[in-house]
Amino acid sequence: MTFFCLLFLLIFLSINVANSQWIIKNLPGFNGDLPFTLEIGYIGVGEQDEVQLFYYFIESEGSPKDDPLLLWLTGGPGCSAFSGLVYEVGPLKFNYLNSSGNRPTFELNPYSWTKVANMIFLDQPVGTGFSYATTSEAYNVTDTLAAAQIYVFLKKWFMVHTNFLTNTLYIAGDSYSGIVLPIVVQEISNGNEDGHYPPLNLKGYILGNPVTDLYNDLNSRVPFAYRKALIPRPLYESIKTSCKGKYVYPDPRNTKCVRDMKVFGECTKDLDIAQILEPNCEYEVHPKPKISSLIGFMDPHSSTYKPSKRWCRYDNYVLSYIWANDKTVQKALHIREGTIEEWVRCNISLSYTENVFNSVDYHRNLSNKPYLALIYSGDHDMLIPYVGTNEWIQSLNLIIEDGWRPWFVKGQVAGYTEIHRHDLYYLTFATVKATGHTAPEYKPEQCLAMIDRWLSHYPL
Repeated sequence: MTFFCLLFLLIFLSINVANSQWIIKNLPGFNGDLPFTLEIGYIGVGEQDEVQLFYYFIESEGSPKDDPLLLWLTGGPGCSAFSGLVYEVGPLKFNYLNSSGNRPTFELNPYSWTKVANMIFLDQPVGTGFSYATTSEAYNVTDTLAAAQIYVFLKKWFMVHTNFLTNTLYIAGDSYSGIVLPIVVQEISNGNEDGHYPPLNLKGYILGNPVTDLYNDLNSRVPFAYRKALIPRPLYESIKTSCKGKYVYPDPRNTKCVRDMKVFGECTKDLDIAQILEPNCEYEVHPKPKISSLIGFMDPHSSTYKPSKRWCRYDNYVLSYIWANDKTVQKALHIREGTIEEWVRCNISLSYTENVFNSVDYHRNLSNKPYLALIYSGDHDMLIPYVGTNEWIQSLNLIIEDGWRPWFVKGQVAGYTEIHRHDLYYLTFATVKATGHTAPEYKPEQCLAMIDRWLSHYPL
């Protein structure tokens, strides 16, 4: 392809994408003009742009031209970027006291990560949030295909936002993103080395409470429960012996292990495994077993959730359904009419095939690159316990640059941290005290301090 043909193609793509993005000055539920720059839009990926990925882009409240750019991938698979935006690290949060009936209202989040970074919140994979496809076949996605589409999305986004090409880029996300995100980072790294246009100024990646090695993630729940005093020592010792350290899908012929695991379940059944300090919610078993259900993912407005008589964190998520399904809201967001039947916070009916069950090798590959990595875990998360996360980090056999120590916010212990290194690759592991799945939802002030220090290359 000649230079002029390539230039024409880039201009054509830029115009095409530019016609599908809008600056939003105000939102239903927020009083007055937004005090930050919000852009929303669609970017098409696939041979015929048959997959239309929806995104929210929020400029940094600091210095947009100097601050890093974070692409945020919410987990699931199938949880909307809006969930990460309003419940975790974005500049808005629901005002529960002043929201009533079908009129949810927002207030500003003083601990938004947009205080220190520009952020793209992406509805991915297709079928998530407001993202949609123009053909039924295009809804069939795998882990590796989802990662490839995210990379294409980024390249097209930068073609329109060329003023951000020099900003340092980090790929960030949590939960199930622990599978897809390292693949995305590998795709970008390979693309840069192969001279793909545009070159992306990739600096590293950020993962919170990540699914990584599914079997060992789940297997670590038993030692985690013992460390947190959820089960007595005699039971723990009996389980270790009878199950021989393998607690997931025990052999039904091993009656002692099966019996011990049943007792384990009785000890923990009244806890919310996403945050062991909170009560469990009532669930029904979903008929379609997937990784998301295996790790304990449930959500209101799905067939798996029954409202509880006592407060449950999942009750907070109801406001997002009311707000995002309001036709006035969808008009304000320029949602294309007829592209989705109903917005759901987490879509468990995706036509999605999990084809990567362990992403540790991607981390191992990336540890040979000059990247920075931040892996953090809520230390009261039994969904994806920090115990398993710490184990796979140790398996990378990196040099310990800074040993295990507490980190502080306002003079109080906010968690513990350790820095690992291999040549120019640095991996920071951090726990966040008394937080669940995922950490910023429970301790936003501490998590903002963590990301601010880390992005500034300052020790936690």
